[in-house]
Amino acid sequence: MFNYNVRGENIEVTQAIREYAEKKVGKLERYFTEVPDATAHVNLKVYSDKTAKAEVTIPLSFLVLRAEETTDDLYKSIDFVVDKLERQVRKYKTKINRKSRERGFDGLNEFPEDRASEPVEEESTLEIVRSKRINLKPMDSEEAVLQMNMLGHDFFIYEDGETEDINIVYRRNDGRYGLIETGNI
Repeated sequence: MFNYNVRGENIEVTQAIREYAEKKVGKLERYFTEVPDATAHVNLKVYSDKTAKAEVTIPLSFLVLRAEETTDDLYKSIDFVVDKLERQVRKYKTKINRKSRERGFDGLNEFPEDRASEPVEEESTLEIVRSKRINLKPMDSEEAVLQMNMLGHDFFIYEDGETEDINIVYRRNDGRYGLIETGNI
């Protein structure tokens, strides 16, 4: 059974809202034969323009389920976010069971077998259609951003000239840049 951490921003989380969120997110437990000991983090926000956002994060040992949805109604946002999470679980289950069959296993026990017959929406297969080998040049993050822009890419992998770690710069959705640093943390 999931543990729940229901938080509200700009809204008081009433007992009715808490019970509704727990009931809806609890529907995901049916996809597991052994319900993992996990905490479902439910964050509810209400904005000044009368929209409501529901975010749910459930870190599991084998995957992290996360979704968010914004609508004009808090309860509707909770419903939509649970639907998204349900699709994620079903997609993950289908992918794992397919890989298990390909490798000769009977299937995994994380999910009940009676769900195997449910139709699952296939978004896309994770087929690698191209492979590329690159030589990394030592540089700083500013030069990496310049290289990325010259190439017209959304990300660029490089070796940091000072630390010799492999880093990645990328273009964010807001048009600014992000940096992913690797190495020992």
